[in-house]
Amino acid sequence: MKLAVVGGGSTYTPELVDGFARLREELPLTELALVDPAAERLDPVAGMARRMLRAAGHPAVVTATADVREGVAGARVVLLQLRVGGQAAREVDETLPLRCGCVGQETTGAGGLAKALRTVPVVLDIAQVIAEHAPEAWIVDFTNPVGIVTRALLDAGHRAIGLCNVAIGFQRRFAAALGVEPSRVSLGHVGLNHLTWVRSAHLDGADVLPDLLKRHGPEIAAEVGLPAELITRLGAVPSYYLRYFYAHDLVVEEQRTAPTRASEVAALERRLLELYASPSADTKPELLEKRGGAFYSEAAVALIASLLGDRGDTQVVNVRNGGVLPFLPDEAVVEVPARITASGAVPLPVAPVEPLYAGLIAHVSAYETLALEAARRGGRERVADALLAHPLVGQEHLARELTGLLLEANRPHLRWAGAR
Repeated sequence: MKLAVVGGGSTYTPELVDGFARLREELPLTELALVDPAAERLDPVAGMARRMLRAAGHPAVVTATADVREGVAGARVVLLQLRVGGQAAREVDETLPLRCGCVGQETTGAGGLAKALRTVPVVLDIAQVIAEHAPEAWIVDFTNPVGIVTRALLDAGHRAIGLCNVAIGFQRRFAAALGVEPSRVSLGHVGLNHLTWVRSAHLDGADVLPDLLKRHGPEIAAEVGLPAELITRLGAVPSYYLRYFYAHDLVVEEQRTAPTRASEVAALERRLLELYASPSADTKPELLEKRGGAFYSEAAVALIASLLGDRGDTQVVNVRNGGVLPFLPDEAVVEVPARITASGAVPLPVAPVEPLYAGLIAHVSAYETLALEAARRGGRERVADALLAHPLVGQEHLARELTGLLLEANRPHLRWAGAR
């Protein structure tokens, strides 16, 4: 089975390769095609991937190319993990909104919109190549903002499912706290990508979240960066990304004096690429844990194995709403548990969502619709509308100012910059 990774020069890739090597019984991989236009990244990463598989006794061949057509041809699955503009563009996403007193973050708020504007057209171009050269392939999207990118792919008629590591991260952490195998823990995970809450955690059918919060509340709260009192009052666990909403002003003050995550990651990537370039390196370095993406490989392998093996198991993915959240349009993309078969992902019913969560979900989902429209069609007014609709911006003067700043800063990456 051939699997292609577009953005294969990412320093994340050895995390994937480690999963492929460890979980080979789940995924009969024969060729791993790494696709990336940046040879200075692709070459050391591909070399590292070959040595890792060889050291693990895995028979898969690793190929590397800058040509998307060559890389995806004949693939059964294509995984997207690209970053248009690299860490330099991320640095802008994280700093520019601060000028207007808004959170600077690469997947939500003004920074998230900028990333969507850069990314959606590129992803759709790649998806068209996939449709032509690997028409039966599943597209697994790990490219942020995952919800918006996944909806763009689905709207264009592609066989796509969005994937995030937040849910599997909670599942693994809760299982560790309970001292059980992760497969015995299932989550009541609901919301949009990077806007989710865990409202239940079932162990062998019984909800153990109240007990987890009672025994581990302070540690869970510290992990998501929110007060323990809030977690206790909610009786649910918000994802870390809810901190940008629930503690917006505090985060802005922190960001104004702290190093950006982009600068930290850029430094990590330089060190990782040096490690990958060593002819003796053949195991995933511990430093990679600081890069983020914990359990990414396990989530990817599980999803791919279920799609190809028609397993019918339950996994948390980004998929069409289809009435699961009745306060959202059917065509919206939500992040919920879904049944995974060879036909794709079908979202499972969820308990009615409380107004405290439903209001914010609906608000951000409406923004995502406008953001996708701006990314696909361009235009200053569409960008301004999306910013005006986002709860982390939401004021006309801020939307107007940020529109000008974002368009100017991202002009090299936008085909339509300045268009109306």
